[in-house]
Amino acid sequence: MEPSNDVALDIIITNVVSVFRTRCHLNLRTIGLEGTNVIYKPEKVLMKLRKPRITASIWSSGKIICTGATSEEEAKLGARRLARCLQKIGFKVRFTDFKVVNVLAVCSMPFQIRLIEFTKSNRPIASYEPELHPAASYRIKTLRSTIQVFSTGNITVTGPNVQNVASAVEQIYPLLFESRKTPA
Repeated sequence: MEPSNDVALDIIITNVVSVFRTRCHLNLRTIGLEGTNVIYKPEKVLMKLRKPRITASIWSSGKIICTGATSEEEAKLGARRLARCLQKIGFKVRFTDFKVVNVLAVCSMPFQIRLIEFTKSNRPIASYEPELHPAASYRIKTLRSTIQVFSTGNITVTGPNVQNVASAVEQIYPLLFESRKTPA
């Protein structure tokens, strides 16, 4: 069995973390009192949107971090919707410096993996500490991505954007194929 190019792997994006600035100072107490779906904490306010389903951490400096989106487009839409909510409260918000900072995805290989063999054959960039974590870690510095490889064939990939995550899965597939468990 050869690692063929026609294998279709479903990469499911589970979380996209993005950040943007409002270019104005935000009074957290006002947001806590007048905003909807908010959790007030003295240093920041958490605001939740239902559609798209995201949670935002809002700081008084105007920096906002959004988590929970399932695509880069959804993250941008949610961030813009959040800025609009703050405008309706009465702040002079300007949506600027939007950036996707982290993408988390999961993927399932069609085979199980021998983690010890995989780690030995990729020693400098792969590490496996079964006493600490059940997965082997594989870092791709050029893509700024980290892959957690489980013996069941499931992998979790974190990277700076969706393209890098997809490239990381394409890059690691042949290495995982070499270390697959053969069915008994």
